[in-house]
Amino acid sequence: MMFAKALALGAQLVMPVNDGVPTLNVDQVCTGIAQQGGATFHDSAITQEKKDCVDSEHAIRDELAKQWSSFNSSDKVHCTNESLMGGESSYTELLTCLEMARDVRTMHATEPTDALGTPMGAPPKH
Repeated sequence: MMFAKALALGAQLVMPVNDGVPTLNVDQVCTGIAQQGGATFHDSAITQEKKDCVDSEHAIRDELAKQWSSFNSSDKVHCTNESLMGGESSYTELLTCLEMARDVRTMHATEPTDALGTPMGAPPKH
């Protein structure tokens, strides 16, 4: 019974990647940033900081859209799911996750390996 609940929960987290950048609701994260951003806590200052944050997130989404097809499909699924967990979604977080995953793949692809495919300099397997 517990396994079925965990499986159902896990199924909700996996989302198909449809060749397009997901639409994230950045309102919550930008509200938090504006409220904690050191503004003088006047409504107008918080409103402007939130607007600046939302504008920045949309600019990052535009950049992400330009690069989207160059990212690995499994990384897209993983990073999108990670960005959606916790309630505060951010294109900045999504792009960072995808760039890091790409860079690790590149690093591993260029790493010299021995005849068994073990990275050179890696501790021996026992």
